[in-house]
Amino acid sequence: MEDNSAVKAGGSESPDRGIRTYVLRTGRMTEGQKRAVDELGPRFCIPFNPERPLDFPEIFGNERPVICEIGFGMGLATWRIARERPDYNYLGIEVHTPGVGKLLAAIEEHGLSNIRILHHDAVEALERVVAPASLSGFHIFYPDPWPKKRHHKRRLMRPGIVELLTSRLKPGGYLYFVTDIEDYADATLELLARTAGLRNRYEAYAPRQTWRPETKFESRASNAGRSSFELWFERT
Repeated sequence: MEDNSAVKAGGSESPDRGIRTYVLRTGRMTEGQKRAVDELGPRFCIPFNPERPLDFPEIFGNERPVICEIGFGMGLATWRIARERPDYNYLGIEVHTPGVGKLLAAIEEHGLSNIRILHHDAVEALERVVAPASLSGFHIFYPDPWPKKRHHKRRLMRPGIVELLTSRLKPGGYLYFVTDIEDYADATLELLARTAGLRNRYEAYAPRQTWRPETKFESRASNAGRSSFELWFERT
């Protein structure tokens, strides 16, 4: 049987992809989140099946461009963007079950049909079930900064993973990254600028995109006096 890890775009897997970018937390789930996972999960959550790459027109029932959000947390920005930008479909990837339940409940509450969820590790999902040049954009908002220098190797934005993200974008597709940690922003700007196949839409940092709502982490950063840094790169 064919191994669909071959959907990776050329070459061998970079060794840094095997380093996890997250730690699974055992957060308490509310009854509402449990109900949402049980009752809405079968409708809006996509099973991870490495034998069958995702067919987005089949999954969403239309040909609209698909935007992937990596690590949507509790999904507040996810559902708001999906509601305000209905001409796009949204694939949210998250490992933490309470956040999945929270977003599922919001999908039901707001009557949204353009969101699907992969409850799985994002790097493995992109490698195994997302085909090259199949996405129109990535949203990466306030990923774990792993602030200690010895932990920087666990950051999401590192060479092997950025190459993977780039390979999954269609020509003209975008990568929209936001963080409140300046050294992470500087390192990511440098990394994206030297990644083959990407170009900066702006000279350096991007202006805030008016359609992006404030996230919980952004609010915390603002209260702590930290500014946000935004990057917008596009696939050539």
